[in-house]
Amino acid sequence: MKILFVASECVPFIKTGGLADVVGALSKVLASQGHDVRVMIPKYTSIPEKYSNNMSHLVDFEVELGWRKQYCGIEELRQDGVIYYFVDNRYYFGRNYTYGMGGDEYERFAFFSRGVLNSLPLIGFKPDILHAHDWQAGMVPALLNIQYAHLPNYSGIKTVMTIHNLQYQGVFGIKDVQDVLGLGDSLFTDDKLECYGAANYLKAGIVYADEVTTVSPSYAEEIQTAYYGERLDGLLRAKRNRLSGVLNGIDVEAYDPANDKYIAAKYSSDDLSGKAICKRALQTQLNLDVRPEVPIIGMVGRLSNQKGLDLVDYVIGDIMREDVQLVCLGMGDSRYVNLFSWAEQNYPGRVAARFVMDNPLAHQIYAGSDLFLMPSQFEPCGLSQMMAMRYGTIPVVRETGGLRDTVLSYNEYTGEGNGFSFFNYNAHDMLHTIQRALHYYWNKKDVWSLLQQRGMTADYSWKVSAEKYLDIYNMLLNEDKQEAEKADSAEEKKSPEKPVKSAAPAKKAAAPAKKAETQAEKPATKTEEAKAEPAKKPATKAATAKKTTVTAKTTATKAAPAKNTTTKTTAAKTTAAKAAPTKVSTAASTTKKAATSVTKTEAPVEKPAAKSEESKAAPAKKPTTRTAAAKKTTAAAAPAKKTTATAAKKPAAKKPAAKSEKADS
Repeated sequence: MKILFVASECVPFIKTGGLADVVGALSKVLASQGHDVRVMIPKYTSIPEKYSNNMSHLVDFEVELGWRKQYCGIEELRQDGVIYYFVDNRYYFGRNYTYGMGGDEYERFAFFSRGVLNSLPLIGFKPDILHAHDWQAGMVPALLNIQYAHLPNYSGIKTVMTIHNLQYQGVFGIKDVQDVLGLGDSLFTDDKLECYGAANYLKAGIVYADEVTTVSPSYAEEIQTAYYGERLDGLLRAKRNRLSGVLNGIDVEAYDPANDKYIAAKYSSDDLSGKAICKRALQTQLNLDVRPEVPIIGMVGRLSNQKGLDLVDYVIGDIMREDVQLVCLGMGDSRYVNLFSWAEQNYPGRVAARFVMDNPLAHQIYAGSDLFLMPSQFEPCGLSQMMAMRYGTIPVVRETGGLRDTVLSYNEYTGEGNGFSFFNYNAHDMLHTIQRALHYYWNKKDVWSLLQQRGMTADYSWKVSAEKYLDIYNMLLNEDKQEAEKADSAEEKKSPEKPVKSAAPAKKAAAPAKKAETQAEKPATKTEEAKAEPAKKPATKAATAKKTTVTAKTTATKAAPAKNTTTKTTAAKTTAAKAAPTKVSTAASTTKKAATSVTKTEAPVEKPAAKSEESKAAPAKKPTTRTAAAKKTTAAAAPAKKTTATAAKKPAAKKPAAKSEKADS
């Protein structure tokens, strides 16, 4: 399967959050399973030189953004079985920040989206699945559907849009987006690209993607509610049949205490002695009091309201009344930078804060801490709690999103659980949960060791998640085949089979009819023979018998010459009309005799007709009944004359007519 990931970041090249971990890890796992996986991201100047120096230039072209034409180069780097493409333009990506700070973000990622699509034919790669991540790549599925899908190089590409954090949507002015992408007013409606008077890149991806995924099953449910839906809950409810949650995994090789190059001592679930060494090293490095018995509460992540830091702000004094140490690592809002700076000054030797992105230090905090605090207001998935558990650090989390899917609060009655959690977004609920966890740390070492074992031995790898994504990819690729099969089966059900089967006997009946015409000239010496023969053949050939009405109309047509005779019977419908081929110049007396003979042979001829009219259920009528009916005048034959032209066109009536001639002679 050919898979293309389109994202704004990817480890190990550039990282600002969990998105980079997901793209980097998932692509490698899928490639290891034999799939052709490629990743396309912008070429930022902040990408380390050890990677940028090894890139090879593939192709360059111009990208039209309204009236502007911008240079776009594609650089390639192969690593770990994955091919990485870098969209190069120094004006847009040669800045000292990744994204989120400039006033032209709509133009930067409009250029990126169009550059990705325009490059596919030039690099000779047509993916089966195009997997876009977050709002920065949201316009890729939209533009593919609107402007590219009808072209041969793009037809049949299925798209998946993954929401990593619904709070970040890429909302810009409609006129600005129209200017750079050349999209008409008809596309900026509430069911397409417009969202509350603005253009929304993430909404564009959700609307036009074939499948929408989030990074945990719980988050997929939550974002369909008004509280978590960020004003897109209505759209997501409408797409609920195309919305699913796949829990993220982590790189279990990179986050493995038995092989981690960043920590002071290596250890495993079988031997945790190295964790105490890592704890002492962390205390020393961060200028904390070196007290091995004191529990360390670690925090790693973005400093924002989403991470529940307002709860920490409210009860930080109560937390520090416990005999604990607090370590924080991350960048973010100035409010929380000031909070932890204040705490570090007021609790020297007990609080340490570092406002940087430091991956080695993050590993050291995971390994040296005893508890990991993550009281998020909402959490699409969360990777830090899984990383912490890999290092034997017990998580304390709020039950939301991926935290609810990965951390089960310890139940002292059943013994189930791998951490501690609280449900209500309340500062004192969080405080009481921290105190409960500290109770087990101080007083129940056996339970504490059990929770560490469970966390370290659980499977948080990408293998399970990758299988679920492959199921989604295969489902999309098989949809067209299934729809075609359904259409074919529906046509087969509608097509009638019985008329086709009856056509063959009808053709076969034509040959005997011709033979009967040639034999009509020979005189019939025995009327009984005439009675027997017509009765047998129509009975065996349902196709001829079913057309009795046609026969009746034909006999009426042939009854026209009989008006010159003295015979005036109802038999003009079937028998008198069949006597018409006899010469009109015959004497009147001879005609009367022929009429009498016809009356005698009428019943056998009409027998199959009666069976066909009554679905072969009614028995043949007696000759006496037919003779009585024969007393009727030729007035009944007059309407039959009107159908002469129609009946004459139907060859199926020839066979009964020939039999009648034989009977008459």
